[in-house]
Amino acid sequence: MVGLATRRKKAKNIRYLLLDVDGVLTDGAVYVNDYGVQHLGFCVYDGQGIRLLQQAGVGVGWISGRASQATRHRAQELGVEAIHQGIADKLAVYERILLTHGLRDAEVAYVGDDLPDLPVLKRVGLSAAPSNAVASIRAAVDWVTSHAGGRGAVREVIDLLLSTRSRPSGLPRRPGTQKRPL
Repeated sequence: MVGLATRRKKAKNIRYLLLDVDGVLTDGAVYVNDYGVQHLGFCVYDGQGIRLLQQAGVGVGWISGRASQATRHRAQELGVEAIHQGIADKLAVYERILLTHGLRDAEVAYVGDDLPDLPVLKRVGLSAAPSNAVASIRAAVDWVTSHAGGRGAVREVIDLLLSTRSRPSGLPRRPGTQKRPL
């Protein structure tokens, strides 16, 4: 893991945020009802953060090892166009994203929580894992968030990314940072 100053330095270069879904955007649980319909829970704070990051000009994409209609629906709600599901080789998709968007490794952040994420986590400019990620992933990333997957871990990463950029007009200041008259 790297310290806050190094994370902030890396975050300044990020132009694209890639996210795993199960265990990162969700808590990793898959709920199946009596009819076989799957349900996932997504954190609204993460969703709001994704919108703010997109407004700041940072691209967002999802790479999931599992395919789910709930994931596709949530991505559409948030305007996430780069959604890749049922992906066994996440590194191959990552390399296509680099080419498609003209990105370098240093310009991409990735949040993952399990072994299929490791090849991408080793390549990106800023790697992160939720606090409930498997031990080998927590040991390999630049940063382990204080929040668990599906419980604000993504928002924590987004807040760091946004804090290293100029604040777009119209976005409120964080509480406690209002300018006071002299």
